[in-house]
Amino acid sequence: MKSYFSKIFTGAALLSLAGFASCTGDLDQLPQDPNSTTAVNFAENPREYIGGVMAKCYSSLAVSGQGGPNGDADISGLDGGTSQWTRTIFMLEEFPTDENLWLYDDGGVDEMRWATWGSANVAIFGTYSRLYTHIAVCNDFIRLTRELGDYGIEVGGTGDTAISQAEIDQFVLEARALRDLSYYYVIDFFGNAVVAWDDMAYGEIPPQTTRLELYNKVVEDLEDVLANFPDTTPVYGRIGKDAVEALLVKFYLNAEVYTGTAQWAKCYEHCKNIINRHQGGGYQGSGLANDYLSLFCASNKMFAPGGALTAQNEILWNIPQATTYCEPWGGSTFLVNAAIKNMPNTDFTKGYMNQLWYGTNDSWSCMHARKEFAELFDTYGDITGDKRTVLWLTESAGFSIENVPYNEFQAGYASIKYTAVPCNSDGSMPIWDYTITDDNGLVLTLPRAGVADADGNVPYNGHHDTNVPVIRLAEIYLSAAECAYNGASGSSQSEGLNYVNLIRNRAGLGNITQLTSQALLDERARELYWENNRRTDLIRFGKWISGYNWSWKGGVQTGTNLPSHFNLYPLPSDVLATYGSAMTQNTGY
Repeated sequence: MKSYFSKIFTGAALLSLAGFASCTGDLDQLPQDPNSTTAVNFAENPREYIGGVMAKCYSSLAVSGQGGPNGDADISGLDGGTSQWTRTIFMLEEFPTDENLWLYDDGGVDEMRWATWGSANVAIFGTYSRLYTHIAVCNDFIRLTRELGDYGIEVGGTGDTAISQAEIDQFVLEARALRDLSYYYVIDFFGNAVVAWDDMAYGEIPPQTTRLELYNKVVEDLEDVLANFPDTTPVYGRIGKDAVEALLVKFYLNAEVYTGTAQWAKCYEHCKNIINRHQGGGYQGSGLANDYLSLFCASNKMFAPGGALTAQNEILWNIPQATTYCEPWGGSTFLVNAAIKNMPNTDFTKGYMNQLWYGTNDSWSCMHARKEFAELFDTYGDITGDKRTVLWLTESAGFSIENVPYNEFQAGYASIKYTAVPCNSDGSMPIWDYTITDDNGLVLTLPRAGVADADGNVPYNGHHDTNVPVIRLAEIYLSAAECAYNGASGSSQSEGLNYVNLIRNRAGLGNITQLTSQALLDERARELYWENNRRTDLIRFGKWISGYNWSWKGGVQTGTNLPSHFNLYPLPSDVLATYGSAMTQNTGY
């Protein structure tokens, strides 16, 4: 039996089983520092310490470890900044697609950019490790709640330090849902992976299973979580019923890819449940936020469960970020800074951008739009009326739609989505034109976001308060429309068309008149770009391997088809070496 629990982190027990390295060491050690507590101290204040252990299930999504933005990471193999949960997902879900082009030749990441990876790719190994680390943390917490009596911890009682069985049960429901979120990406990326569960003993080697078996196990668990989840609004930062059901939508939306059997009716049913709970406020009574850009700003927590704008709680699941208290090199720090370069050129033909427009003093200039993605918005010359591209910088600011050479920041539109400036209290984003003249007399007028002080400056920092949306209500509307297109029971083509046009109208665009496969895929790209959907969408619509090529796909400037087995990532070679004959590599690798 473990002799102590860290107030910060207890999820190390399974981390070494698949070749992972933990920064915390074995939990069977005696306490080594003042942040550790004995079983006696644990029993004295179960509310504080159980809550602290549960917090790691959440914080594992937000930070790399416990030692600042790049130190003391929970996993090894990637640097602490790259190994943050949302950033690893982004590398595998977005980097190989048309939605962005990564410019730096980082270890392993260049292969993700080209979609030319192999089983030894460190970015793939780091993502696999991060996902299973988070799964292990959640499993550990669930086991802990069954072992409280072993530590003399009494459930119930009175006083500020007591914790009730109902509170513990709620924690367990949340831990299971958090675990199932990581399993969603395990199933999506790797398919025939290992199943580590809370009913396994410490030291037991998790067995490999098929994609179908793992899908069925996780979906069954998530359906049970949903059936027992309360309808109450969660405390800000924690997940609610909408988040659980929205994750089920993602599973059922991709069921045919994952299992061979489509589940459009189940997907539609869960979509409608969420939509019905949100209708009545927000944009045209849909529950959507009125301003798209504000969903990705420094005060976007107001759109999340427990946030201030309850009629516009579009962000169904979010990962909180907070300057000073939460400083990863992933999360919104990555999403804001990577897309920006401070370019105070006096010749606008060479590119012009001010990082302060987006609320940051740290710009990385390592990510921009690929040509084919920019063309989805008809953004030749300057930005059109699509409000989702208001902050983009294009031809007039010295940027080219062509991605040649690929590693120049100006060789691709600056597709700004996330900012580190706050919106107004009503949820609207403050946008105004900024006019400047270059040395040649060329007048440049560009959009600027932010709340300025008396000198026209925007509050800024290197790390940001912008929360990271995991699933938004807009995604649910588009998923419902896709279900309707595919003939889900109870739906209709007209309803699906209305849902797509609702999303388009909020963006300032006119209606489309016919619901087609291409229209659905394109609108998902415009609305959900950089939200970790694109590779999965391209696979589901049959446009990933072939049928659609984009700049530098497959490492070729004009794009080329991918190998047929690239619908799945390889299981990391380091993991295979650990398992030996007990693990089978995905076909083709």
